[in-house]
Amino acid sequence: MTTMTPNAQDELERLQSRVQSLEQERRHLLAVIEILQEIGGSLHFVDIVQAVARRLGEAFGLDRSSIFLTERGGHTVRLVASFEDPSIRNYVVDLDRYPELRRALQTGQTVHIDDVAVDPSLRLLKGALEHRGVRSITVVPISWRGTAIGAIFLRTFRDGPAFAEADVQFCQVIAGLTARALRNAHRFEKLQERRGDDSGLRRRERERVALVGYLRRLLDAFAAKDGPWGESALAHASADEIERLVGVTMTVLAQEATGR
Repeated sequence: MTTMTPNAQDELERLQSRVQSLEQERRHLLAVIEILQEIGGSLHFVDIVQAVARRLGEAFGLDRSSIFLTERGGHTVRLVASFEDPSIRNYVVDLDRYPELRRALQTGQTVHIDDVAVDPSLRLLKGALEHRGVRSITVVPISWRGTAIGAIFLRTFRDGPAFAEADVQFCQVIAGLTARALRNAHRFEKLQERRGDDSGLRRRERERVALVGYLRRLLDAFAAKDGPWGESALAHASADEIERLVGVTMTVLAQEATGR
């Protein structure tokens, strides 16, 4: 039986650690690719946040993986996606129940609590967290141009694997990708709104052109007829008939404006 020297044992442990690190990097890279593929094909913020929450929850086997977004002004925070309950879409949260979330949003810095049982900021929630078997909490801000617009909220089980520093860095990368995807979705929605406004303006302009063209042809037709005509002729037409003709005219104009 061959006995390894201390130096050989140290080298073996170093190589094993390196292999584990490379395997972790490989898993992270694959997860980034999968998330990019999913959120890159969507321009709707609901699909984006749901995909990120689900992918992170599956990748780490988490107790909780959620996405929170702030409203303009930062006074209201909403839970918009949750791995453990996908039906949650737009739930206003009380930040008194999430001191770690409040801290991440206010400072714009990642908050990582390695052991919730000994963290003083969670002393009022200790019983509930112990009942859930929670081990650690990580909150990564989703920032755009230096301002936190939301956060990724992650909780691990006490009997699950520890959340390493490399895992935290990975989640920071995902938060950056999420911020850009949400910004693109916001721009797309604004573009759609502007296009809708432009469409209304174009429709009204076409109605105006159709009205002017109709009146010109109508007057030309009357001018070409023999015999006098004037206001006295209106006395023989009933008001109801005039209203009916106006209604027919406006219907025709609307149809002309739509190009049908």
